[in-house]
Amino acid sequence: MAEAAKRVLLVDDEPGLREAVQAYLEDSNFEVRTASNAGDGMELLQQETPDVLISDIMMPEVDGYKFLKQVREDPRYKSLPVIFLTARGMTSDRIQGYNAGCDAYLSKPFDPEELVAMVTNLIERQAARTPEAGATPDIAAMARQIEEIKALLTQRGTIPQKTSPIRIDLTPREQDVLNLVAEGLMNKEIASRLGTTVRNVEKYVSRLFGKTGTNSRTELVRFALEHGLVTT
Repeated sequence: MAEAAKRVLLVDDEPGLREAVQAYLEDSNFEVRTASNAGDGMELLQQETPDVLISDIMMPEVDGYKFLKQVREDPRYKSLPVIFLTARGMTSDRIQGYNAGCDAYLSKPFDPEELVAMVTNLIERQAARTPEAGATPDIAAMARQIEEIKALLTQRGTIPQKTSPIRIDLTPREQDVLNLVAEGLMNKEIASRLGTTVRNVEKYVSRLFGKTGTNSRTELVRFALEHGLVTT
């Protein structure tokens, strides 16, 4: 089964550069969505969480620093890898970028191959930090979370409902995985139910963590129950 293309969101107000970077990244097997300003970028971000966000700094109305501040204020995007593109290369600008929460900095003009290498590296580092990404999961911790989830389900009718200020859109497969996680199933059992691999299930669970701003299966299920995301 072919691995899904990694997703990149590119926000830049220069049409020529935006089109060139998009074409190069797509030639390198990335799925790329683009926006010409921070407002459109935030809208696309909330529709689908990318694996990496690339943003220009010098943009009209809302610059890259303010845009990144808005992004980091959303718990779903606290750990989203972010690359800043800029025509300015002064150390003070880089410091401001890192303080704003960017992960890497690339000054224009840049070598497209360097950008691809940077994007790939950030995705790999993020995968290494993501819960359940390791080859040897903590079985005891997993079992404890399963028991906690089962306890939550017994309280399902008494859990107060909350209205999220952020719209959370799940793909059909993410919804299927969430429903099965909420049943207290482990990844191997979910993979068997859905006819996929354990690794793919891990990726979907990681995406659910990112979209909900949670860090464990127990937190994920509690969040889903509180916000009416479980459909079974």
